[in-house]
Amino acid sequence: MAAWTELFRFSVPVGETLLRGTVMFLAIYAIARVVGKREAGAHSLTDLLVVVLVAEAAAPGLAGESKGLLDSLLLIVTIFAWSVAIDALAYRWPALAPLLKSRPVPLIRDGQLNQRALRREFMQHEELMAELRMHGVTDVKDVARAYLEPSGMISIIRADRAEPDQPAKPPVVG
Repeated sequence: MAAWTELFRFSVPVGETLLRGTVMFLAIYAIARVVGKREAGAHSLTDLLVVVLVAEAAAPGLAGESKGLLDSLLLIVTIFAWSVAIDALAYRWPALAPLLKSRPVPLIRDGQLNQRALRREFMQHEELMAELRMHGVTDVKDVARAYLEPSGMISIIRADRAEPDQPAKPPVVG
């Protein structure tokens, strides 16, 4: 039988948990910023990182693998604190925002492809055309602006200012 008092004690020193949480969050955040926004999907990089790390941090406490719940809770609080801190830093000091947050990347301007941006994002012409078709656009010349958004999605402003089609959603199975 488990000693109930052990559930509410730290099994790892508090400083170590804070340091581990900080180092892992910042390291993964930095690596993810280098990898690029196309890998994030429909969520921001920070959102994706927080969800994955919180799930991983909560697992030992949920499964009973750690001696105390407080270790997992402290790690989760550390992850959320860094997420909020990064958002606050980018908001409070806009000069830091380009370093901390992704910005939209212009892929098309006035019907002209931005080849440099496509190369930098490792996006092939065929991939961009597939995205345009999902928005009901078949010719690049019909696009005033197209951006690769921080979420990894592509937004389109048509040259005729008409609303582009919304990308098709996968069918619901069930």
